[in-house]
Amino acid sequence: MNEHATLSAAGGEAPRQSPTPTEIDFTRPAGEEAYYAPDSMHWRIFKNEIALAVGGVAAVLLEFADARIRSGVWDHSVYPVDPIGRSQRTGMAAMVGVYGPKSVARRVIGGVNRMHAKVAGVTPRGEAYSAQDPELLDWVSATAQYGFLTAYDRFVHRLSEAEKHAYWNGGDEIPRLYGVTEIPHSEAEFFAMMERLLPRFEPHPINLEFLEIIASGRARPEIPRFIHRALARAAVDILPPIVRRKLELGREWDLSLRERLLVKLFGKMADRKVDPASPAYRAALRLRLPGNTAWR
Repeated sequence: MNEHATLSAAGGEAPRQSPTPTEIDFTRPAGEEAYYAPDSMHWRIFKNEIALAVGGVAAVLLEFADARIRSGVWDHSVYPVDPIGRSQRTGMAAMVGVYGPKSVARRVIGGVNRMHAKVAGVTPRGEAYSAQDPELLDWVSATAQYGFLTAYDRFVHRLSEAEKHAYWNGGDEIPRLYGVTEIPHSEAEFFAMMERLLPRFEPHPINLEFLEIIASGRARPEIPRFIHRALARAAVDILPPIVRRKLELGREWDLSLRERLLVKLFGKMADRKVDPASPAYRAALRLRLPGNTAWR
């Protein structure tokens, strides 16, 4: 269900030559630290595939609200023809940033940045954009922060203000590696950033096409489609209301009470399921810690 875990910068994708989940060995080099500590909120949240799926979709909707990012992704990535593959690659880039050894994280992020250096163009309305535009880089990073935290808080486990503070202030090194210059350290700072961009936000058929791809269940066809649709609606549910209005995502995307309970059930189940094959488990072994460290 981890359809989206976007931490890539605006207008591009994790490079096709970057390691796939089966190629990255999170257990090596033995003892090499990650950019986030094992007791961090990031280790706790990123282990949960429901929080990543819901939060990642919400982040993409927040990004696609701006025509410069939407055009960059649609015109310069394989998303229109391979949305699932693109999502899996950006998801793995996010996992490497949280759980991977620092040397591997730097290599993967460097590949992403090199690809972004080639991404530039013009929106349908004639506005130039570049994936290296600091405003776009900052917004994409911020949407990921907001999406994952909010999804975990709403659908997995209610977080205290202290826990939210720890998440927002958990470390700036990974965003800095992507070239991010303005990093929100609270929800209030995120909303202040959003307010500056709000006049640019607009509805577009691509937003609906993206949501329909998620709701279709193409990423995990073995899982009933109604679950995928519930996850898509959950992502819409955590959007700031003013953004949802700007995107004109109507009542057909309302999350029903049944769906809300279903997403919460799966979120709590995912939080208890210790997966020895997951990056979180294998990263703990690399650091000579119990594999279930992120679940404690």
